[in-house]
Amino acid sequence: MPEGDTVWLTARRLDEALAGRTLVRADLRVPQLATTDLADRRVTEVVARGKHLMTRFDGGLTLHSHLRMDGSWHLYAPGERWRGGPLHQVRAVLETPARVAVGYRLPVLELLPTAEEDGVVGHLGPDLLGPDWNPAEAVARLGAEPARPVGEALLDQRNLAGVGNVYVSELCFLRGITPWTPVGEAGPEKLVALAKKLLEANKARPGHITTGDLRRGRTHWVYGREHRPCLRCGTAVRVGQHGPPERARVAYWCPRCQRGPHPHAN
Repeated sequence: MPEGDTVWLTARRLDEALAGRTLVRADLRVPQLATTDLADRRVTEVVARGKHLMTRFDGGLTLHSHLRMDGSWHLYAPGERWRGGPLHQVRAVLETPARVAVGYRLPVLELLPTAEEDGVVGHLGPDLLGPDWNPAEAVARLGAEPARPVGEALLDQRNLAGVGNVYVSELCFLRGITPWTPVGEAGPEKLVALAKKLLEANKARPGHITTGDLRRGRTHWVYGREHRPCLRCGTAVRVGQHGPPERARVAYWCPRCQRGPHPHAN
């Protein structure tokens, strides 16, 4: 699932391409919106809220989309060949005279009154990259369940919005703890501050660089490095799962650099 900085960058690019412009074509390819016509509406702005995208139109309408695991938005010039996947995976087309935004594999696509956006994002915690960022509130929410495993708590968007699984592994490594460490022992204040720092550093570029090293294979300390050497100490990185069984996510950690509980690893 894309991290919050990826969604923020997607929103910025869509906003730069569409905001202030009037649609000449709008094709929403999901059953509940198949007859909806947004042509001749002006796009007022595109914003990110955590991992949600809000495309707002004049007249008080919002097109809400969520990328989840496989969704993406691509921008093209009119007449340019689309390259984001086969046509049957296209879920939305928003076209202005100058640019075409194409949404692929969007698992969530709905139209709602702008005034009712809180109905779909009101449950989210403070947005790490949003104007509502409130570190004290994020720390309070994260620390409200001190016995909860920190990896699971960081992924809970009700605590703070924008952290995904890449950042969970990397944040835990940088703090020297495993993802199964109880929140109360993990230092919520430092985790929140570090999460903000990492997302801010990466929001304006694709990818998530946590090591400061841009070379291929060296951008992450432990994420995606199963059985490969830890970039700090050389110990083989281990992999396991964290979170509830029905929503288990892969976790990477270095058994030498990170202290705390962990399950049997491969």
